[in-house]
Amino acid sequence: MPTLTVDDAIDRALAAYARLTEHAEEVEDEWSYVNDLSTAWRERLEGAGRGTDAPLDPAVDAAIDRLIDEVDRITDPHRAIDWLSTFPQIALLALGETP
Repeated sequence: MPTLTVDDAIDRALAAYARLTEHAEEVEDEWSYVNDLSTAWRERLEGAGRGTDAPLDPAVDAAIDRLIDEVDRITDPHRAIDWLSTFPQIALLALGETP
């Protein structure tokens, strides 16, 4: 079994964040806000610990999995908007980064 890295966790988090953003975009009146917020936080996540190939602590892997599971359960697009700033902050904290 290959060792997971920090980059792997960030890639999974970014994929989940893209799904969350897509869900939030269903609120047409908030489209600009959603995309501005998403762009800012996506850039922050993309820059977190990149290129280190550092092995991923199993506890961090579990935290990222749990976070992804939580956002994948969101069915209300307004709730998805609420999570657009919450999700990346939690992911960054799990990765040992300052949000």
